[in-house]
Amino acid sequence: MRVAILGAGAMGSWLGALLAHAGHDVTLLARREHAAVVASQGLLVTGRTQLAVRPKVATRPEDAAVPDLLVVSVKAYDTAKAMRDAAPLLGARTQVLSFQNGLGNVETISQSVDPRRVFAAVTTHGVTFVEPGHVEHAGVGYFRVGSPAGERDAARRLAAEIAKTGLEVEFSDSIVGEVWAKVVVNAAINPLTAITGLRNGALLQVPALRELMQRVVEEAVDVARAEEAPLPGDDMLARARRVAELTAGNKSSMLQDVERGRPTEIDAICGEIVQRGLARGVDTPVNLTLRALVKGVEESTRRR
Repeated sequence: MRVAILGAGAMGSWLGALLAHAGHDVTLLARREHAAVVASQGLLVTGRTQLAVRPKVATRPEDAAVPDLLVVSVKAYDTAKAMRDAAPLLGARTQVLSFQNGLGNVETISQSVDPRRVFAAVTTHGVTFVEPGHVEHAGVGYFRVGSPAGERDAARRLAAEIAKTGLEVEFSDSIVGEVWAKVVVNAAINPLTAITGLRNGALLQVPALRELMQRVVEEAVDVARAEEAPLPGDDMLARARRVAELTAGNKSSMLQDVERGRPTEIDAICGEIVQRGLARGVDTPVNLTLRALVKGVEESTRRR
């Protein structure tokens, strides 16, 4: 299978490495510095996964071959532009897998691709970008694939293909609910780590932060239910805490962004919860506050 990873940062590079190791023809579409190191030295994955592979690399979509599978792993705020730029990669049969945080990505991708060929993957594996050419698989979690458009057979085949890498992959018949559940978990963990500088597991060691996690989850679940999103299970707080435990040593992607002085995905997580809550008459004051605080942290790091 020919695969292109659009936005090969930490998570995209990790998945690309697994697929390349399994024998797939993988091209990483990455930032120039990362691409240069991978091209010259290969891609190193350490931690819970240990691999050294040499996938193809490119910095522009037009320099890559049309893939069978396009994995979109860009930041949520870049999805619309990335899909416009990726037009040369979208063949008549190309499947697109959204491997991203936040709400709204599948809908944005589906403006460029037949929704029947758009799939979503959610994971709680933790991966950290160490340096160009090197990512660390810091925490193990779940990995689920499904079709928001209800193309179950195609989604099952895609999940099975990814599972051939050795990764434990589950087909989800309710991927919309899974995406929402991931947003709930991300809202409970990522902003708090970005603001405090703590790793995921440390949040559970501070009673005040454990209480704040609970408030975030309660608000997000209220909005999800107002949207009639099919959340998997009833105890989203237990899920968020479990993810924090499983990825205890991991720096969340939002904390990594803050440390690098880059924009975060707070708008696609807490921001979406707030906006969707407003549309449905659900108050979300804690998520609103966290969004504002993370925006303040972004501005602070930008001014340094």
